[in-house]
Amino acid sequence: MRYIMTILSLFLCQCLFAQEISLAGNWRFAMDPRDEGLLQLWERNQLADQIELPGSMITRNKGAEVGLQTKWTASIYDSSFFFQPRLEKFRQPDNYKVPFWLTPQKYYVGAAWYQKDVVIPASWKGKPIRLFMERVHIGSAVWFDGKRIDSFQNSLSTPHVYELSAAATAGKHTITVRIDNRMRVAEVGMDSHSVADHTQGNWNGIIGKISLQRVPDIEITDVQVYPMVKLKKVRIVVDFKNQMAGPQKSTIEFRIRGKAGKEIIQKIPISAATADQKISVENVVDLGPTINEWDEFNPALYTLQVYHKSGKLLWETLFGMRQVKVNEKSILVNWKKIFLRGDLNNCEFPLTGHPPMDVESWRKLFTTLKNYGLNHVRFHSWCPPEAAFTAADELGFYLQPEAPTWPNHGTSVGDGRFIDQYIFDETNRMVKAYGNHPSFLMLAAGNEPAGKNQSKYLAGFIDYWKKKDDRRIYTGASVATSWPLVPENQYMVKSGARGLDWSNKPPTSMDDYNETMLKYPVPFVQHEQGQWCVFPDFSEINLYTGAYKARNFELFREDMQAQGLLHLAPAFLQASGKLQALCYKMEMERSLRTKDLAGFQLLGLQDFPGQGTALVGVLNAFYKEKGYINAAQFRQFCNSVVPLVRLPRFTFATNEELLMGIELYQYGPVDMKNTILDFKLVDLRGNTLRSGSTEAKDYNRGGLYEAGTFGLSLKDISGPQELQLVVTVRGTAYSNQWPIWVFPDELPREAHAERTDLLITDTLDAKAIELLNNGGKVFLQLYGKVNKGKEVIQSFTPVFWNTSWFKMRPPHTLGLLIDTTSKALARFPTRTHSDLQWWWPVTRSQVMHLEDFPVTIPVPVRPIDTWFMNRRLALVFEGKVGNGRLLVTSIDFSGKEKSPVLRQLHYSLLQHLLYTKDWTGMDLDPAMVRDLTGKPSRFVFDAYTKDSPDELKPLKNVKQ
Repeated sequence: MRYIMTILSLFLCQCLFAQEISLAGNWRFAMDPRDEGLLQLWERNQLADQIELPGSMITRNKGAEVGLQTKWTASIYDSSFFFQPRLEKFRQPDNYKVPFWLTPQKYYVGAAWYQKDVVIPASWKGKPIRLFMERVHIGSAVWFDGKRIDSFQNSLSTPHVYELSAAATAGKHTITVRIDNRMRVAEVGMDSHSVADHTQGNWNGIIGKISLQRVPDIEITDVQVYPMVKLKKVRIVVDFKNQMAGPQKSTIEFRIRGKAGKEIIQKIPISAATADQKISVENVVDLGPTINEWDEFNPALYTLQVYHKSGKLLWETLFGMRQVKVNEKSILVNWKKIFLRGDLNNCEFPLTGHPPMDVESWRKLFTTLKNYGLNHVRFHSWCPPEAAFTAADELGFYLQPEAPTWPNHGTSVGDGRFIDQYIFDETNRMVKAYGNHPSFLMLAAGNEPAGKNQSKYLAGFIDYWKKKDDRRIYTGASVATSWPLVPENQYMVKSGARGLDWSNKPPTSMDDYNETMLKYPVPFVQHEQGQWCVFPDFSEINLYTGAYKARNFELFREDMQAQGLLHLAPAFLQASGKLQALCYKMEMERSLRTKDLAGFQLLGLQDFPGQGTALVGVLNAFYKEKGYINAAQFRQFCNSVVPLVRLPRFTFATNEELLMGIELYQYGPVDMKNTILDFKLVDLRGNTLRSGSTEAKDYNRGGLYEAGTFGLSLKDISGPQELQLVVTVRGTAYSNQWPIWVFPDELPREAHAERTDLLITDTLDAKAIELLNNGGKVFLQLYGKVNKGKEVIQSFTPVFWNTSWFKMRPPHTLGLLIDTTSKALARFPTRTHSDLQWWWPVTRSQVMHLEDFPVTIPVPVRPIDTWFMNRRLALVFEGKVGNGRLLVTSIDFSGKEKSPVLRQLHYSLLQHLLYTKDWTGMDLDPAMVRDLTGKPSRFVFDAYTKDSPDELKPLKNVKQ
C-alpha cells in the first residue's frame, strides 16, 4: 500500500497511449565506424547483425576490444600509465588495464544503425503515428520505410520523439534509427558526466521505453501544474493540438485527488478553428479548505488526470503542493527553512554504465541515502530520467539536476559556441518533461564552466528561468572557489567553505564557516564537500558482473602484490576507512555549526570510479558499505537533528578540565519543546565517569542553538586512556559522540643519561654500531634527516580525490596502519587507525621509504601510501644489529614536554626498547639504515605530462 500512488500512476500512464505498440525486443543492427551508411543508403537494406533493445552496445557486448588505441571520451591528466616501466605489463593487449576508470567489455564511438519491422493495425489507418524513444545516447535520426523523417534530435536528458507519418497505411513497415555518440553531435564538454567515460561511459543505444504511439485526434502536448500553496489552489496550463481536419469543439475534465481526500472535478471547454491548430488552456483549481503539503518529512502527492468528454484518459501527472523561495541566506520550502544534506550523483552505475530507467532502482538508491541522513541530491552535469524524479517525489528528496554539460575542457559558455543555445534548449526540454515533480527543487546550467563571458551568460540563464518558471530556484553553475561570482544567483553552490584546517593546528570542534558566510548575500551550499580518499577494497572486484570490469582495481592489486604488500590490503582499507569517516564527521559537523549555511553537497557518499579512480565514498560505487562505518553511525552526525559540541581540543592531561559548549542543529519535522540534552564521559568498557544535563529549552525547527557550556574535571581519571563523550537528546534516538584522550600530567622520570646500554641519537655512527654489537639499545631519531622518503608528503588528512588526477599533489598518504599488538605501543592508547590523538606525531614527522628493507620487517606505525605507488613506508620500525636492539623513528619528539601526546608516545617507545623481554625485530644491515638519510628513493613518481586540471592552475584576477 505504501507506493499505491506510484503503482496506479504507472498503470494509468500506460493507458494514455492505449493504442501503443512496444518496440522492445530484437532489432537488426550494424556498426558504421567509417560512416558508410548514409552514402550507401543502409536505411533501404536489411541490417545483418542483431541487438536487444532497450539496451546499449556496451551492455549487449557490441563494439571493439579496448586497448592502447582506444579513443576515450574523457581527459587524462596523468600520462604516467603510458610510460612507467613497472606498468608496461598492463599495456599489453592480453592484460590491458587502465587506472583511470572502469573498463567496458567492449567500446564504440561513432554511428550505429538499428532497424525493426512493425505492423500497423488497420484501426490506425490514416492516423498520425509517433515513435517514442526514451534516453537515446546521443544523437538520433529516423527513417520510416526508407524515408528520412525531417528531424534530428540530440537531447541527453529527455525522450526523442518523432512524428513518423501523417497517414500511415495498415500493414508491415520498417523503422530505421541511426544513433551517433560522438561528441560532435552535442559538444557538451568531454568530461561532462552525461557523456564521459569517467562515470557512465560514452555508450550508444536506447535504454528506456521504445514504442509506436497512435496520436489521439485531440492531442495533449503538455500539462504543467503550478502550486499556489498559500491560496490552496493550483494553476494548470494544458497545451493541445487538433489532429483532425476542420474545426473542433469539445470538453476536457480535470480530476485531482490526494492520497486520502475527495476527488475534485472541473470541466473546461476547448475549441479549435482549424486542423493542426495549437491550443493552450489555463485554469485555476481550488483544492478546498485543507491541503497536504509536500516536503522531505511529508512527501504528499496529488494526481491530476485530464479526461476527454468521451471518458478517455488523455494525460496524467503527479504533483505536490510545494513552493520554494529564498529569504536572505536561507532556502524555504513552504515557508519553512531547510538545510540541504546532499550527495552528488555522477551517474555511477557500474553494471550497465547508464542510469536505471525504473522507479524501484531509484527508490532503492534514495532510500540508501535517506538511511545515511541525506535529503538532497545534485546530479553533476547530467539530468536523470523520469523514474528518478518519481522516486524522489515519493521519498521526499530535493533534487538539483543540471544541464548535461561541464562546459570546460574543450568548450566554454558565453563565447557563441554550440553549448550556449543547447543549455537553453535542453533545460526547456527538462522542465517540460519533469517540471511538475515537486522533487525538482533546483536547477543549474552545469558544472564549472569556462569562458571569458561566463558571468554574463549565466546571469542571462538565471533571469530567463526566474521569469519563466518560479517552481524552483536557479543558480548559474556549481563551481569551485576560483570561479567568478554571478550576483544574479538565487543560491550558490561554491567551494569557498569546505575542508579541515588541520595543517598547522590540532583538531578542534570550535571552528565553523561563519566568516565565509559573511561574504555572500544569498544561500550558500557547499560545493563537492569531502573528497577524502580510502584504500581500494579488492573484494569489490567480484561485484563487477555486468558491462564494466574493475580492471583499475585489478591493476592496483597486482601492483600492490609486486611491492609485497598485498597481505595488508584489508587492513589498509579498514584503517584508511576509519580516518576517512573521521574526516567526514569532523567536516560535516563544522558545516552544521555554521549558522547561515544553506547546506552541503558531498562528493560523495559513494565512490567515483573515474578521474583516476576517486575512492572518496564510505560506500562503494554499488552503494554498499565497506565495513568501517554503517548508516546508523553516519546518522549520528548527518541527520535532521544532530547534537554538537564545541571543544578546543580532544587531548588532555589529567590535571586539566574539559570545557565544552553543547549545541543542537535542529532541522527536524517539528519544533522541539521543553527538550533536555544529556551528556556523559564513558570509558571503553562502558563505565560512566562523568555526566550531566542541560536545562530544558525549546528548540524550534530550522536553526542552530546553544544548549549550554559545561566543564568536566579530569582529576582522578587514570591515564593514558581513550574515553567517549556522548551527547543525547533525551527521549529520542538523536545521539552523537567524540573520542577524548586523557594522558598523565607527569611520567616516571628515569636516569636515561646514566645508562651505558642506551644511546638516543640521530646518527647510526660507529659509536652506535659498537653499542649494538655489544648488546646495547639505540633509539635512532631521524626526523629532519630523512632522504629516502622525503618526496612522500604526509598530512593528518588523507589523499584528496586521488593522486593521479592531481599529478601527485600532496598529501600522498591515507593515514596510518597501527599495529596495536606491538609492545612498542603498549603504553600509548591507540586503535589500528589514525585518530585525533595522532595529529601530533603525524604532523611532526617525515616518512621513511623502506624500499630496500625486508617486506617482513616489523613496522608498528606505518603510513598507508597512495594506491598508485604502494611504497613500503614507516614512521617507526625496529630490528636487531649484532646483539643489540635498534628502534628507528622519524617522529619529531623535540616538543614532547609541551604535548602530553608526544610525551606519552616517546615514553611508550622507549620503555619498549628498554624493557620488552622478547625483542621481535629481525637482523638489519646498518648500511640500509644509513641509506635512509644518505640516499634518495629510487622509486619515485613521474607524471610525464605538463597539463593540469583547472583546480591546479594559478588564479588570475579572480573576483572572490
